[in-house]
This record gives sequence, C-alpha cells and structure tokens, in this order.
Amino acid sequence: MVSPTSLPQVRALRRGPAGGVPTQRIGFEIELLAPPGLSRADLAAEIARRCGGDVHRFLHTDSEPSLVPGMDFFLHLTPGFAVVGPEGDLLCRLVDDITIREDLDPDAPPVPGWYRIISDEPRLMRLVHRHADPGAPLSTVLDPLAEVFGVETVTTEGVVKVDDADGATIAMAAPLPGERERPCEIITPPIREGHEARLEQLLGPARDLGFTVPAEAAVHLHVDAAPLRQVMTFANLVRLFSAWREHVRDALATNPRCLRLAPLPQAAVGLAGGHLPGTWDDLCRAASATGLTKYADINLTALVDPRPEQDTVEIRCLPGSIDAAAVVRQAVLVERLLDRCREPRPLPLPGPGARLAGLL
Repeated sequence: MVSPTSLPQVRALRRGPAGGVPTQRIGFEIELLAPPGLSRADLAAEIARRCGGDVHRFLHTDSEPSLVPGMDFFLHLTPGFAVVGPEGDLLCRLVDDITIREDLDPDAPPVPGWYRIISDEPRLMRLVHRHADPGAPLSTVLDPLAEVFGVETVTTEGVVKVDDADGATIAMAAPLPGERERPCEIITPPIREGHEARLEQLLGPARDLGFTVPAEAAVHLHVDAAPLRQVMTFANLVRLFSAWREHVRDALATNPRCLRLAPLPQAAVGLAGGHLPGTWDDLCRAASATGLTKYADINLTALVDPRPEQDTVEIRCLPGSIDAAAVVRQAVLVERLLDRCREPRPLPLPGPGARLAGLL
C-alpha cells in the first residue's frame, strides 16, 4: 500500500513529460482470477469472440516446490490458451500462476479436462512438451511419450504414468484439483504503441466476465534488455532496486502479499557499489557469480546472460490490477526510472528525506 507520506512523491512522479504514454516496447504479465465456475479458457474464448480471432490450447511449463525429501522442485505442464487475432497475430497467452492460492478452494474437485503433467527432470520435461498433444484427454496425453520409450502408460487411481523399461518414472499426468483452472496470468507479446488500448482489449472482457484481482497478484513488465547493457546502467539498476528499494515499492504500491519477490542479492549490491569492471563482458562474468535470480523485484538474469527467446529485463514489483489505464500509468513511472538508470552518471544514495522524484 502507498503510505500517506509517500503520496506527494507518487503524484510528482506521475506528472512529467511522458504524458502517461509509454515510449518503448513493453510486454505485460497481469495476474487475475476467474469467478467460481469459470476459467482462463472462458476468458480466452471471450477475447477471441470479440476480435474475431481464435484460441489455441497449449501446455504451459512452470515449476512448483516439492515436498519430496532431496528434491527442491517439480516441473509441470498445465493447460494454457493462446489467443490470436483474425490476421493470425498473437494477442495474449493465458496461463496458470502457482503463486495464486489464497482465494481458491484447495478441496475443490478437478474439473473434467483439466490436468497437469509432472516430471523432476528438465530435459525429460522438454521431451514431454515436444510430444504431448495439448488437446488430448488425460487418459492418452502421455501415449506419444510412452511410444518414444517403447513402453505402455499405466493408470492407477486416475493418475497416468510413464516408466522406462527399468521402472524409473519419466512423467505423470494427474487431474488438476483445487480450482487451478481459475488463476489466469495474461501474458502479452511486446507492445510498441497503443499500450492502454491493447490492454483494454484483454482486461475489458475479463471485467465483464467477473474476473478479479487475487490477493497475491502482481503486474510484471518486460522491457528490452539491449538498451540497458551498459556497465553504469547495470550499477544504477541495482542501486535503484536496493538502496532506493523501499522508495520504489512505496511509489508503485507493491502488494505486500505478493509471493516470489525478494531484494537483490547482497553480492550484486556490493558489485554495483564497488569498483566496477571496465567492460560489459567483465561485468557479466562478475554479475553471474552474485546469485541473481528471477524472483526479485527486478529480474536481471537475462541482462547478463542473454536468452534469445526472451531478451528482457523484468520489473516484478507492480501491484495487481484489472484497470488498463492504471497499469499504463505504472509503466510510465517505471519507464522514467529506467531512463534515469541509462544516464552515464551514477544514481545517488538516498539521504534523510530523500524523494524518488528527485532522481528524475
């Protein structure tokens, strides 16, 4: 929540030359919750109906904590839905988000057609993803994987399993209980212009169907990483989200109930505040050893370890919202802060009475 003392700071930040319109490409991730009885599939169908597009079901990869001793996490595939426009352009993808839990009934029975596929080995999961038919029913979805290994699937108490010839489990598919069809993370492709109108095309139908903002919700922004690959820019980004962290979270009204948000590692903070490497390559080598993780207020992992499939910096500490105009206002605020980080002068440390607006 925004504290009363931070409100003037927030108003000052929201004014300025940007005029409320982002000037760069931004991809958005917006976490919502379907009302009981509906799912993210219903929202996908409604968005497609309104624009004359189509829906394609796919399997979305994510991870979840494991309760099995000696195993930190499981990988899983769950139903996702891609909405494409009448010209075949991707409008959004709608997927599960395992951090959304508080508003769900954990004892609710599975809904027919909703299941998850589980494995503990990333390479095997990529194989499952390649061969499984997203539209297949639970009973046959692992048949292509079983064929690869020359075995048959085994079904026990509704759980379908593929073991290799030596009996080692490769993957399992099981019904998806606990209303896991209701969480709905809207993921957009990068939007160059008309950000608010593009988001309203997705959020308007969500509001009309009764979707809400869940207790743990956040909005994530993905911005192009390439313009941020400068040594001083990296140092300024780390300083903004460490030394200025509470100022930023107050200005953005970060949701305190949001999960998977953490400060940047102290080793990264020390690197940014010390004697900086002279080249970007040297900086990347040093930063890669600091323990950077995706699950921080800002995800810098792809900045120092480029990934062609998603070459972005992700800002993760915006509050949940179902209001396109509010999301865009927040995006403008973040964009102005990132522009300041790109300047060649170092970000100052905050002193007594420091205001975030004073950086701009």
